[in-house]
Amino acid sequence: MHFTAALPTFLITLREGVEAALVVGIVLACLTKANRQALNPWVYLGVAAGLVGSVMLGIALGSGLQQIQQVLPNAQPIVKPLLNALFGAIAILMLSWMLLWMTRQSRGLKGEIEGTVQSALQDNQTAGWSLFSLVCIAVLREGFETVLFVFTNVEASAAAIVGAGAGLLGAALIGLALFRWGVRINLKQFFQVMGVLLLLIVGGLVVSVFKNLDAALGAISRLNGQTVDLCFSQVSCILGPLVWDASSVLPERKFPGILLKTLLGYRDHLYLVQVLAYLGFWVTVGGSYFRSLNPLPSESSKPAPNQS
Repeated sequence: MHFTAALPTFLITLREGVEAALVVGIVLACLTKANRQALNPWVYLGVAAGLVGSVMLGIALGSGLQQIQQVLPNAQPIVKPLLNALFGAIAILMLSWMLLWMTRQSRGLKGEIEGTVQSALQDNQTAGWSLFSLVCIAVLREGFETVLFVFTNVEASAAAIVGAGAGLLGAALIGLALFRWGVRINLKQFFQVMGVLLLLIVGGLVVSVFKNLDAALGAISRLNGQTVDLCFSQVSCILGPLVWDASSVLPERKFPGILLKTLLGYRDHLYLVQVLAYLGFWVTVGGSYFRSLNPLPSESSKPAPNQS
């Protein structure tokens, strides 16, 4: 098992886990402030339910993949890269959306959660279930993103699970450090650094999605020995000409290339469409992320003009 494959999952789970830990910590702090610690078990049940739901989701996806492989054993060269491309595309959309959404909403996140908790506490009969739902959804949302990322790296699933476990442990320790031990951590810098690392990882997914899609189309074109005109050239189907070949200098299957591949999306072979897609991802998603770090002042915050 290559433990370098555990690094991306560790980083993603750590970041998403810290987000969930912040929600849990804020909820528990609100209950303490309101002297309603009797509702703490509902919060812990929500955490447990979210974690169990994420694991069950992973088991369901894994079982579904095995059934597809058993039903279509001769179509593995098509099904496997096609599923990898599908899961990869979904992971890209979800991780990118959550990164941008959390960055923009982080300034008012605490107030929003506190308002939700205060509203829940007004009804004694449903307060526990409201808190349970709030925490469970927060944990399940982060877990779902991690599960999707794991299934984009099927060959490295064992290492990815190890990385996910380490990330959860790290997130739990950071949560305890913040809310139980009173350790001061610059969360703004933490999320900014983790955000850049997440962009690099998701950018690598973009490259992988196109590679898997190209492999699936290539397998379809050779189905049953028949040549189907799906490819534009013999080198690749949809990727265009080869523009980068560093296999003799820095191969992606050997150290340090394998480390750069898992963390930064490095490839020793890159084609034109992959390069354009990677640059397009950084221009759109990356550009939106960096702009959200330093938002322009809103019109409402500008001083009103002097009345003469």
